[in-house]
Amino acid sequence: MKADMKAAPKEIMAIVLAGGEGSRLRPLTTNHSKPALPFGGSFRIVDFVLSNLVNSGIDSIYLLAQYKPESLIEHIQANWKLAPNGRRRFVKVVLPQREQGGQFRGTADAVCQNLALIERHAPEMVAVFAADHVYRMDVRQMVQFHCECDADVTVAATQVPIEQASSFGIIAAGHNGEIWDFQEKPEAPIAIPSSPDRAYASMGNYLFNTEVLVDALEQALRSGETDFGSHILPRLIHTHHVHAYDFSNNSVPGIQPHEEQAYWRDVGTLDAYESAHHDTIGSMPRFNLHNPHWPMLPALLDNRYAIDIAPSRSHHRKFSNIAASVNPISSAFLAEFDTVLAGRA
Repeated sequence: MKADMKAAPKEIMAIVLAGGEGSRLRPLTTNHSKPALPFGGSFRIVDFVLSNLVNSGIDSIYLLAQYKPESLIEHIQANWKLAPNGRRRFVKVVLPQREQGGQFRGTADAVCQNLALIERHAPEMVAVFAADHVYRMDVRQMVQFHCECDADVTVAATQVPIEQASSFGIIAAGHNGEIWDFQEKPEAPIAIPSSPDRAYASMGNYLFNTEVLVDALEQALRSGETDFGSHILPRLIHTHHVHAYDFSNNSVPGIQPHEEQAYWRDVGTLDAYESAHHDTIGSMPRFNLHNPHWPMLPALLDNRYAIDIAPSRSHHRKFSNIAASVNPISSAFLAEFDTVLAGRA
């Protein structure tokens, strides 16, 4: 299903969940949050979701951060200043407020603590997206699907191997995409009936009609619920129209025949992070970082970063070996892990 690029856009505000600790990526996340980790030499993981949103015309974006937010804040402030074009265009980092306990207790709690931002902008829809995946997505096509289904909530979904499915929110849906079961990281995930070795997984990207989101969060606050996958979505599928958007139907311009169509990776482990880097290299990469028709933004990071080559940092040895075999990303890849901001405190 392809979006009509000339259709009048809905008023959509995005909330990007960027507070993840990324404990399975240690030691890389010892001093950085998972979304702030470098990828492909020139980018940060968070740049994928931000590029997808901005390329889709969604450019009123709040980034909710929590764990080790300093490098993420620096990156956003230095590289994500959107030029105004008569509309509100911004990417702003929001941290937990002391008067609300000083921490986000879960994905839903993070958004609930910032309901005032939604009320201030009064959008028709709110896109609640994860900040820690590598992919390209035209979000307008998901919006079109949401509207055509007359959905209250739409969850972006993709197929994953059944042996990996316990790491995701797993969806069971009808032939029109209506979700009839949602299990967050189940021990025995539901397989796709036609593909018993695969499961239908949530990508952590949600579209909400604003009223539905606000009501759901207010109810969650009253009942002590804190998480979208564990609490809110399993409840809403019984009371609202909740649909799964099949990511394999998403079409982004500029994808080459040799690339994996509908490429999406959760880079939450060291092995997955390394593997995704390998997917971007060579003359025929599985995922091309340099697609001019759907550009990664910011296009290039400049030389604000200086390399600290202190030999005592032995935990980089594994990634030195990776870089030696992944030549196109090697120098910038390593530099990002040993960086200090030049001329800044």
